[in-house]
Amino acid sequence: QVQLVESGGRLVQAGGSLRLSCAASGRSFSSYVMGWFRQAPGKEREFVARIIWSDGGTFYVNSVKGRFTISRDNAKNTGYLQMNSLKPEDTAVYYCAAKRSGGSSYELWGQGTQVTVSS
Repeated sequence: QVQLVESGGRLVQAGGSLRLSCAASGRSFSSYVMGWFRQAPGKEREFVARIIWSDGGTFYVNSVKGRFTISRDNAKNTGYLQMNSLKPEDTAVYYCAAKRSGGSSYELWGQGTQVTVSS
């Protein structure tokens, strides 16, 4: 059974930093893409960033470019989302997800971790 488990979410002041982790168990993710999504209260879930596990290629939504960094540790089978210069509008439940490289949709999802940014 493949599982993704997020951690690292908490309350932080605006301008602060957090690092979210997504531990992947059950298989190697060398042929996968890992993504981070978020869902704020009353809003639809939105894509934040993704990383190609095999070569480290990254992509970000414009609203987080220059503030967030997605990375992965192959040895630990863990993905990360480093979030700097946090803003109140970054408040959301953050989810990690994974899909096979070349796949059209994310098939594996974590349970989510709450990030709250106070002004």
